[in-house]
Amino acid sequence: MKTAMLLGGALIAGPLAGQGITPTVTAAHATAGERVEIALGNGWRFKQDDTLRGAEIPTFDDRDWAHVSVPHTWNRVGYYLPDTPQRVNTPAIINKTQGVGWYRLSFAGSPALRDKRVWLEFDAASRIATVWLNGVNLGEHKGGFSRFRLNATRALRLDGPNVLAVRVDNSKPELGSSTADVLPLTGDFFVHGGLYRPVRLVATDPVHLDMLDAGGPGIRATTDAIVDGTARITVASKIRNDAAKAQALTVVTRLIEASGRVAGEQTTDIRLQPATGSAATATLNIPRAHLWQGVDNPYLYRLSVEIRGRDGRVRDRLDQPFGIRQMRFDPGRGFLLNGKSYPLRGVGYHQDREGKGWAVTAADIASDLATLREMGANSIRLTHYQHGQPVHDEADRLGLILWDEIPLVSAWTVGTAQQASPGLLANVRQQLTEMIRQNENHASVAAWGIANEVDFGNSLPGFLVDPSAAPPDPLPILRELNSMAKATDPSRPTAMANCCEGQVFAPGVTVPITAPEADLAGANRYFGWYYGTPDLVGAAMDALHAKRPEQPLSISEYGAGGAISMHTDDVLGGPIESRGRTQPEEYESYVHERNWAILATKPYLFATWLWAGFDFASTVRHEGDAEDVNTKGLVTYDRAIRKDPFYFYKANWSTNPTVHITGRRYVDRAYPVTDVKVYSNAPRTELFLNGVPVGTLSDCPQRTCVWRDVKLKAGENDIVARGAFSQNPVEDRIAWSVAPEVTRSIRIDSGALVAAKASSGRFGSDAFFEGGTSATLDVPGGFNKPPIPAKIAGTPDPAVASTYRKGSFGYRVPLADGRYSVTLTFVEPTLKAGERVFDVLAGERTALRALDVVQAAGAPMTAVRLTFPATAKGGVLRLQFRPVKGEAIVSAVEVTAGAPPLTRRSVRSSNPPALGSAR
Repeated sequence: MKTAMLLGGALIAGPLAGQGITPTVTAAHATAGERVEIALGNGWRFKQDDTLRGAEIPTFDDRDWAHVSVPHTWNRVGYYLPDTPQRVNTPAIINKTQGVGWYRLSFAGSPALRDKRVWLEFDAASRIATVWLNGVNLGEHKGGFSRFRLNATRALRLDGPNVLAVRVDNSKPELGSSTADVLPLTGDFFVHGGLYRPVRLVATDPVHLDMLDAGGPGIRATTDAIVDGTARITVASKIRNDAAKAQALTVVTRLIEASGRVAGEQTTDIRLQPATGSAATATLNIPRAHLWQGVDNPYLYRLSVEIRGRDGRVRDRLDQPFGIRQMRFDPGRGFLLNGKSYPLRGVGYHQDREGKGWAVTAADIASDLATLREMGANSIRLTHYQHGQPVHDEADRLGLILWDEIPLVSAWTVGTAQQASPGLLANVRQQLTEMIRQNENHASVAAWGIANEVDFGNSLPGFLVDPSAAPPDPLPILRELNSMAKATDPSRPTAMANCCEGQVFAPGVTVPITAPEADLAGANRYFGWYYGTPDLVGAAMDALHAKRPEQPLSISEYGAGGAISMHTDDVLGGPIESRGRTQPEEYESYVHERNWAILATKPYLFATWLWAGFDFASTVRHEGDAEDVNTKGLVTYDRAIRKDPFYFYKANWSTNPTVHITGRRYVDRAYPVTDVKVYSNAPRTELFLNGVPVGTLSDCPQRTCVWRDVKLKAGENDIVARGAFSQNPVEDRIAWSVAPEVTRSIRIDSGALVAAKASSGRFGSDAFFEGGTSATLDVPGGFNKPPIPAKIAGTPDPAVASTYRKGSFGYRVPLADGRYSVTLTFVEPTLKAGERVFDVLAGERTALRALDVVQAAGAPMTAVRLTFPATAKGGVLRLQFRPVKGEAIVSAVEVTAGAPPLTRRSVRSSNPPALGSAR
């Protein structure tokens, strides 16, 4: 039994007398045997100072320290750029300091605790915590993600004030640093510092369920079998006797239905000598067991373990939710829940939130999981470290299936070391044990993840470790962890996510094959983002499955970045910058649409976890529309905006009626003609533009309905999509605006995924093209290095001129029939006169014959603009770029209504090309 209380009104958490507000806690009285919990949330003093000494001494003067409440972190990391709406973090409040922080709390004791054992319980402290009570060092804990308890009985003052001091250290792990032996050593996420999860004081009887069972409950319950509706459950309880005398005890184990009826019960008698422990094992047979069926029916019993003395008095009791279920991973059929196919569809999840960092509440976590359930997710990969009890409790309640994971991420040595240090090996063993012991009774937990992306080999990115060092071998540590996890919890498989097997690297790059070192394989594959195209994901997964057909396989990460303030008119119009700024929201949608279309056809995949549920902090990221934020989330860092791909999955994964028009944040449109895309799981979806029906589409593939070449009017346009469902129609409405200038001219920034700003009018990104490839004159950037803009002469708009389309290609610009003026911008990158020659056709007529750009411009890297008339027929103006020698190129296409004067225009051109339309 857990009772949060103030004993007789005497136990008060608060600052030292006269130093601030003294909070109070609701008063109650504890009966014998009840476990008492007192939340230590308010009244803390805090200071971040790497040089501070002596703060553990009770008389230390902390009057100038900040007043804080726990959970707390001093870090504020990651923010969106000024053009992004609804910002919470700003540069002015960012704090990326990693080092030492001190917390102090004063509280009064209570004589009511005289015969109790008293423990301090920390749900997490990042990443090393040292704890003193009244100047007595209670101990140290290394690892920033797991619950730990310290025995405070001898140090606690029952009469008078108590001073609790905690020193936490989240220093960056480096050779010789205090955290060099504490995982994680690196990773694409920020390790926040502080007491970022709750702290409490727990008082128990001297006879108790073992409070030092690696932070766990001291109870291990396992469903051994379900036969003909009867479930057999084994419950092993670790009992500890800290009393001065031997104890004759009875352990009562019950499984209780939601109605309160006892479904199964067993009593076990044990005798414990002083200062010893023992296990009491019970077997419960539950007829007509009500199974935990995931999101369809997450039924939970209550598991109750009660310790009684021979006099019948309750000495300790603990209740936990418990779900009866069986899980199996099949290499051909995927994941099976209670014997039935149950494909896992979900996300990777980091615990931080804009404005709070890691110091989130149980309500914040419940809100996150409700958002993921709204999307239709039925699973979460808890990355890349142990998450707290609230997410596990909520997953049990909602029916979400979890992959838990320790923070062995990419590196397990420091510097050039080839083997993990003894200290780090001890720490990884400890963190694995804590994760299992603390979470093994949760119905939602399906697998223990032992590592993430430790198979980079000598392809390891420089942002993780020194790329000049020879890569250490990960197999020894993986084999040890695999064996250890199985010994600690034989009922669950191990899992591991790899990055690199089967990928194509530069000559000389080799990667270790790690997947066989765990039961389950997870592949982190970013086709269409870091490499390749989305369509390649299918062949890659098929190859892995064929290589090890006996091993269950999942895709554990896939996705793309998405900037909500950045937009494109065609996702194939130009190159993405996976490590840079050009990351439009529409491209993120495209990557998910194409990946999912293939992954959904692979029945052998037991799970697909996209990356990621929410944007999160990462100081190796300077990309998209954010600083120090990984923007691959489907929901923004502050949870305020669900990006378009969120609704793609909602339409595909959820049974709830969904109709969502994409591009709602691309309000000021660059073109008066556009496709309209709607994610809809309705049998029929109708589109309306300004009150006029555009058309109806039925049973759209991948729940994605697209109306082509919808013509917008000048001013505001009202777009409505209405899904016809069996109950009631569901509709979505957005507004797009088109400037009058845009309706009179179409300006295409060729080769650009996101159009550059120009002095000569509003450009859209490359669109309406057929064939060719995009290219840029800018010098590409690297990781955390922006591109270097090209220096182009002869134009006030070098950003427009720097990108181009090349090859043999054309444009089909949707326009009303009539006469138009076409102006093309060209820049020759490097070739000499005569090395690149091509024709430009307008319709069937040759508008520019034998164009040699460098000859027309006078020099390479010099812009030239040429104008000619053209006619649109059948609603299309057609331009063709046909090579004569080398490849054709164009940097910009501008089309305006009306024919131009029959003149030839060029910049610095001593020998202009022939103008076919002027002859």
